[in-house]
Amino acid sequence: MNRLPPSVGLLTLPHLRVQNANAASSPLTHGFPSMTAFIGLMWVLERRLAERRHTLGAAIGFDSVAVVCHDHQEQTVGDRYARAFRLTRNPVDKDGDTAAIVEEGRIHLDITLIFGVSGDFIDLDESQRQTLADAVADTVATLRVAGGSVLAPRAPRWRTRPQLEIQPQDAEAAARMFRRVRGRWLPGFTLVCRDDLLKQRHDELRRSDPDATGLDALLDLSRINWRADLTRSASPEPANPNRAENNAPMPESSAGKIEWRHDRTQGWIVPIPVGYGALTEVQPAGSVRNARDPRTPFRFVESLYSIGQWIGPHHLTDVSQMLWYPDSDPEQGLYRCRNEFVRTYTPFL
Repeated sequence: MNRLPPSVGLLTLPHLRVQNANAASSPLTHGFPSMTAFIGLMWVLERRLAERRHTLGAAIGFDSVAVVCHDHQEQTVGDRYARAFRLTRNPVDKDGDTAAIVEEGRIHLDITLIFGVSGDFIDLDESQRQTLADAVADTVATLRVAGGSVLAPRAPRWRTRPQLEIQPQDAEAAARMFRRVRGRWLPGFTLVCRDDLLKQRHDELRRSDPDATGLDALLDLSRINWRADLTRSASPEPANPNRAENNAPMPESSAGKIEWRHDRTQGWIVPIPVGYGALTEVQPAGSVRNARDPRTPFRFVESLYSIGQWIGPHHLTDVSQMLWYPDSDPEQGLYRCRNEFVRTYTPFL
């Protein structure tokens, strides 16, 4: 498994307003867009900026990305138990018939993007770095973010101004810088990967059911499970001579007290897609009909799932705990996003 690539600096694009982003992030999940969408944005952004290298004055490469969500509005209708996406009315087809409706989930977002970046911008002064950060923000405004359109900001300039900061090499100085910048991302929550919770729940299920699968663990973690816990009374209630022993119900104090408990104690956890797993071998370029890019080798894949957790940035101690990066292993058929939260997180008071 790869580790988080070392970055020279942090590029922050605060409070981006995204309209109609993709809320159906996989065949099994909906809500916030998948992290694969933001890694895809990172790659597209890097290619666009490479084309403008001669006008930017410095080269900039993107290593990782984090997302802080400040507000969201999923476009759904219904009550709290049964909801459906708000769908558009598609135009009629060439024969005048009603076109088939392909369900599309949409969500409006207010997010902050944080990129781990590298390049030769370290020699630039503060004003030149600000010009470079503004150029990146202008380029992002022309792109799709998780399928959504970037709108003009409503917040004042000082809240939406992009920032490019150099990462200190000293660990203590880097910690001080992170404590300073994380306050700008509040109020909000960032998504981190919790593969450990999925493995832990799978091991728990296998104690009672040796045939339990990873999917069983994912579904069990995706819901709130309430269970009755019978607490026995320490001292039985004295007998009541005025009550008919044959017809009266057993008092609660002698039978025990039933308490309902749930297992959602790990915080705000959600099922998330984290990448793709191969279904076939790699096919030569141009050998698969209707492929999007006939010049690139092709492979059929399916979504990979894990558990994520939404956590406030003020609970984190290092920026590496929130950054996501791509990790590809073609031999194993794995193409997924990784996050170092479990490996690096240490709770603090």
